[in-house]
Amino acid sequence: MAIQKILVVDDSPTERYFLTDVLVKNGFSVSTAESGEEALTKIKADKPQLILMDVVMPGQNGFQITRAIAKDPETQDIPVIICTSKNQETDKIWGLRQGARDYLVKPIDPQELLAKIAALG
Repeated sequence: MAIQKILVVDDSPTERYFLTDVLVKNGFSVSTAESGEEALTKIKADKPQLILMDVVMPGQNGFQITRAIAKDPETQDIPVIICTSKNQETDKIWGLRQGARDYLVKPIDPQELLAKIAALG
């Protein structure tokens, strides 16, 4: 099933705008959340088909939220791609261990992002 609905989770308005712009121009339906807590609420309400998750946010970080999504039977089938400035190999390994399907380092390359979404779909 092709991915249509994407939730972008990032505390940076600039990043949310950038990712939303790229995705909408490529035909995706996008909703946003600026914190992990808001993301969990929106996931339950909107049932996105993919989540793009920042790591460094106030409150719970992206790793914690990704783990919560992966452990919840209602949401565990929703793939998460972590999109973060944390570029250490240990961060990537940790993110994938929390349940993320993929890991991208900012600044996000639009073509790479779209390729990863296509691969999931």
